[in-house]
Amino acid sequence: MDIRKKQSAVVDALEDVKGHDIMVFNTARMPTMFERVVIASGSSNTQVRALADRVRERIEQAGGRVYGVEGESGGEWVLVDLGDVVVHIMHPAVRSFYNLEEVWGGKTVRLKKEKPPAKEKPAVKKKAAKRGPAPRRRARR
Repeated sequence: MDIRKKQSAVVDALEDVKGHDIMVFNTARMPTMFERVVIASGSSNTQVRALADRVRERIEQAGGRVYGVEGESGGEWVLVDLGDVVVHIMHPAVRSFYNLEEVWGGKTVRLKKEKPPAKEKPAVKKKAAKRGPAPRRRARR
């Protein structure tokens, strides 16, 4: 299975179950045994396990192989080993404690082309209606 297709299948599976803060790191140039690291967060143990299950299902449906899944019993941090892609799914507190983004850091992989920001048009100024001179007020005596 092509690395881009596998990466796309993983991200789609994570988005299906409402995983958040999904990041993909290209580790091909690092001395590792895999080419991509995907990190995502889930808000509960149940969601973290569901995210891992969905990733496993999607990869198997696409004809890929899942080499192993670790941490499902606890559900705070689940690792899915897909060979050339490793997926870390964890609670936000666990994620911030271990800070894997710093370990794998560097440049993230852009998943979809981002649209350039729309240029804002300057506001149209309305012309003030011409009025005659202000009316004089009578002074009171």
